[in-house]
Amino acid sequence: MNVFVKFSASVAILAGLATGAASQEILLRSSDTHPDGYPTVEAVKHMGELLMERSGGRIGVEVYHSSQLGEEADAIEQTRLGVIDIIRASFGPFNNIIPETKVPSLPYIFRSVEHMRAVADGDIGADILAAFEPHGLIGLAFYDAGARSFYTSETPVRSIEDMAGQKFRVMQSDLFVDMINALGADAVPMPYGEVYSAIQTGVIDGAENNPPSYETALHAEVAPYYTLDEHLIVPEVLAISKITWDRLSPEDQELVRQAAIDSVAYQRELWDAAEQASLEAVAAAGSEIIEVDKQPFIDAMAPVYEQYVDTPELQELVDRIQALEVE
Repeated sequence: MNVFVKFSASVAILAGLATGAASQEILLRSSDTHPDGYPTVEAVKHMGELLMERSGGRIGVEVYHSSQLGEEADAIEQTRLGVIDIIRASFGPFNNIIPETKVPSLPYIFRSVEHMRAVADGDIGADILAAFEPHGLIGLAFYDAGARSFYTSETPVRSIEDMAGQKFRVMQSDLFVDMINALGADAVPMPYGEVYSAIQTGVIDGAENNPPSYETALHAEVAPYYTLDEHLIVPEVLAISKITWDRLSPEDQELVRQAAIDSVAYQRELWDAAEQASLEAVAAAGSEIIEVDKQPFIDAMAPVYEQYVDTPELQELVDRIQALEVE
């Protein structure tokens, strides 16, 4: 489907579904690739509830989950154009647009989930969000996406040597492609919605994602070996189109920003529960959860850092993140 058709289809969906919310003065339409009930989807709904309450019913949020408005790369472009108001997306598709997003996307840049949250909640996180504005987006908040690990259909990954020759789906990001290649595997950029059938038909040998995505996308059905290498602990971003933002009054901008920030704690609570429940569910259904020595994976990332931390500004950002201590 070409970009024009996707654009037109999204406009049609938005126009048709907006009629039921005509009583609201402002209806912000939000896109997410994940299914209904997923922590990020529910968090944006919660943001909408906060906005409705705090604006006296003037401002609402309509969440279009399950890639109804397109896969992430397309939805990001539509948000930059103002067709979609709000986007919840992974950092990967932003890497080729916003240089600063490459740093939180680096493998093993975060020592733990707690370290990532401390970065996201502080000055470093604020600086990364500010980098979105010159690219047609206003960064509002970071959501959790847990740790991403590899899963395979036939050959389990028990060491870095088991990566050799296997084909793994990655998000459409040059950095993620080079990460896979540095581990001796072959990277296959592909939209999220195509992964199940690609594994099932042998186009790819596996993919990488967090436990809730592995479960809810049913990837565990076709790739039953889940290796806890935790190569990425990448926050996800909640952003609003600058075109939409500039139409809001300063007072409404503050309402939107604060509601987004206040939805983060809710999302993290849902996320922590979902991550543990997903690991238990896939294990009960027959997936093998594999522990692995991470150090060889970490050591293999040196050329990735050398390639992508290619300016003094990005090196400074890496240094700030690595220097941050978590209490």
